[in-house]
Amino acid sequence: MSLPSVSKPLADHLNSALDGDTIVAIATAPGRGGVGIVRVSGAKALYICKQICAFEPTPRHAHFCQFHNSDGVVLDSGITLFFPAPNSFTGENVVELQAHGGPVVLDLLVKACSLLGARPARAGEFSERAYLNNKIDLAQAEAIADLIASTTEKAALNASQSLQGSFSREINTLINVVTELRIYVEAAIDFPEEEIDFIEDGKVLEKLLAIMAQLERVQREARQGSLTQEGMKLVIAGKPNAGKSSLLNALSGQESAIVTAIEGTTRDTLREHIQIDGMPLHIVDTAGLRDSNDEIEQEGIRRAWKEMESADRILLVIDESSTPTKADEETLVQSIKNNKFLANTPVTLIYNKCDLSRRPPSLSSTGEAAIVSLSAKSGAGMELLKDHLKTCMGYGGSTEGRFSARRRHLHSLQQAYDYLQAGYGQLTEAGAGELLAEDLRQCQNSLGEITGAVSSDELLGKIFSSFCIGK
Repeated sequence: MSLPSVSKPLADHLNSALDGDTIVAIATAPGRGGVGIVRVSGAKALYICKQICAFEPTPRHAHFCQFHNSDGVVLDSGITLFFPAPNSFTGENVVELQAHGGPVVLDLLVKACSLLGARPARAGEFSERAYLNNKIDLAQAEAIADLIASTTEKAALNASQSLQGSFSREINTLINVVTELRIYVEAAIDFPEEEIDFIEDGKVLEKLLAIMAQLERVQREARQGSLTQEGMKLVIAGKPNAGKSSLLNALSGQESAIVTAIEGTTRDTLREHIQIDGMPLHIVDTAGLRDSNDEIEQEGIRRAWKEMESADRILLVIDESSTPTKADEETLVQSIKNNKFLANTPVTLIYNKCDLSRRPPSLSSTGEAAIVSLSAKSGAGMELLKDHLKTCMGYGGSTEGRFSARRRHLHSLQQAYDYLQAGYGQLTEAGAGELLAEDLRQCQNSLGEITGAVSSDELLGKIFSSFCIGK
């Protein structure tokens, strides 16, 4: 089987999975529990099982038995399962030893397996082998990690759908229709004697527009899946005493931040992870933005700007009770927009303390920024803010899982769409069939990166290194 295109160091350790190397790891979470699982995969898995259990297990049958070390000492008793290749998760011989869930017992079993020829598995190596042996594609492998890391019910449902192949089927369908169109275009170029005028007959343009529409739909669903899985990072910023910490507390539903009337109380970043109707939010409260001679406060302000640079959205809090002028608002907004790292970061203006200004809660827009008038202290207008956050991120709120997606998937989908747009320009403006065919090829490659049909250098290493040990 040919490996994806990778650098030599990565190719070396990927090849180890295909050379009969046997791996072992604890597959259950660290700590104590009723049951703990040790998983073994590779050519020596059955041999190791026979030595530890003192018999040859029947494939896909649960056997209750004793587990022995190399000296014949009984380590524990439990359940043994054997899954012969290729009908296993990794596509290799796989053995699972289900013992009592104590860390010492499980470590003893791993040691016994290691003495019989297995080596400790790297992070994500079981899933990596499943990918290399064509049991799952790259998107499905990532879905395993996403399912484990899910923090909401909707995220878990989406990851489960991706693991079952929902996302991959969408991508493979797109690759197929792009391939068909590319074949048609290249045939018209290579066989002009057939008098196929793909510009005049309109078929290519019609198919190209249909593919672009199909890709746009997948992009929308992928953005929703990414939002549900990874969440949105909100950074709360503003001048001292504007109510930033009160807003953090109101969103999190608990007293996460200290709130006082003293300016500069918040000197470092505070983080909370919450969810709104299943949408994960990563909220960061920051130090007040102002000129200060205090060295500690200066560091807090520097960290505030650093957090804003990685934000999906900035909540710029303004104290409405202090009758802020238009110039105050414009100065704050302009200071953000003048930062080259924040020029494209969306901003929501939060006019806080509407209970003191005696203005009703409201949601409006200036064209450049949304404006929410609320009281973080009383809670008035907080539902408007939550609805706004769901809307601005395109959150539908449906409980039905579609599929999970990651930022790298969104990047590849956008690249694929950009190539289709470029091909559209070549077709409609220049009538350049050769260039259209090349754009379609590049589109195929970008889509192939998602499932692993095409992989960039070091991509696999980065993905699987983020997995759990034993998965």
